[in-house]
Amino acid sequence: MSAAELTTLLLFCAAMSFSPGPNTTLSAALAANLGLRRALRFCLAVPAGWTVLMLASGLGLGALVTGAPALRWAVTLAGAGYMVWLAWKLARTQTMAPADRPMLDVTFWQGAALQFLNIKAGMLALTLTAGWVVNAGGRPVTNPGQRLAITCGVMILFAFTSNFSYALLGSLLRDWLARDQRLRWFNRALALVLLATAGWMLAL
Repeated sequence: MSAAELTTLLLFCAAMSFSPGPNTTLSAALAANLGLRRALRFCLAVPAGWTVLMLASGLGLGALVTGAPALRWAVTLAGAGYMVWLAWKLARTQTMAPADRPMLDVTFWQGAALQFLNIKAGMLALTLTAGWVVNAGGRPVTNPGQRLAITCGVMILFAFTSNFSYALLGSLLRDWLARDQRLRWFNRALALVLLATAGWMLAL
């Protein structure tokens, strides 16, 4: 991979990773409600799940899903439904619950599986596969395996860094959010982001 291609890849991944989406929204929400330590497993789950998604896309799974309308709609509906469920849970969380009884929580495996229902992640994987893994400047490449490894490495870095940054921001707001009704409105605002994401997924 040339220096120009790598530079473009870094810029593209940075823009896609740090822009708001379901992953970054959940990272901020989990840290604000449960603390940075509890959000860390989700921050680790995102790059883990996304790497598997990217590998699957590189092996042709992404093209299979997009080429089968029924399968694509099934994935879209499942993803949108999960976003709505998370938004409902988040909107109902009004206080910082005890660590052993949180209203809102996402396990490592749920966070990893979410990447397969996240249309933004799927589109990113397909774009990277088409633009950097199997093609370069519109021409087929001779080293797709090496390019796939480089692309996955770059995205692991950005996926973790972006989600950890949002989680860190959420954790820094914990004391401020604990006063009055601030946490309620913060959670409802993030719930609206998740609902908007679900609507965007269905509109594609």
